[in-house]
Amino acid sequence: MSNSKQVFRSGIYKDYFAQGIKTGNTLHLAGQVGIDTEGNIPESIADQTKLAYDNIQQVLSEFNATMENIVDETIFVTDMSDTMKNVENVFSVRAQAYGAIPEVSQTLVQVVALVSPKLKIEIKCIAHL
Repeated sequence: MSNSKQVFRSGIYKDYFAQGIKTGNTLHLAGQVGIDTEGNIPESIADQTKLAYDNIQQVLSEFNATMENIVDETIFVTDMSDTMKNVENVFSVRAQAYGAIPEVSQTLVQVVALVSPKLKIEIKCIAHL
C-alpha cells in the first residue's frame, strides 16, 4: 500500500524538516515557533504566540486550509509559571488566530527547552482537510 505525501518546507529550518505533511485528508504541522522570516524572536510570550500562529496559518495556506481545519493542537512552553501569569494574553492571541474560541482539542505541556533559548512557546497542530 502506497502512502502518498505532499510536503511543504519553509523557513530557517527547511533543510532539516518539513513544516507540513499532508497524507490523505490529514495535515500534520511541525511545531511552529515565534520566529519571523528574518530570524527575529520577540521577547514576550504573547508576541511569540502571535508569530507562531502566523506561521501556522502560512503552512495551512500552502494546503488550501485555514485555522478552521485544525482539530488538535499541542502547545509546548518552557516556563509554565510565566505562561499562566500571561494566560489571558496568550489565549487572547489564540482566540484571535482562530477568530473565536477554538473548537479543537488542546494540550499544554512544559518542556525543558526549545530550539533557541529565547523561545518560550511552540505550537504543533493536526488539521483535517
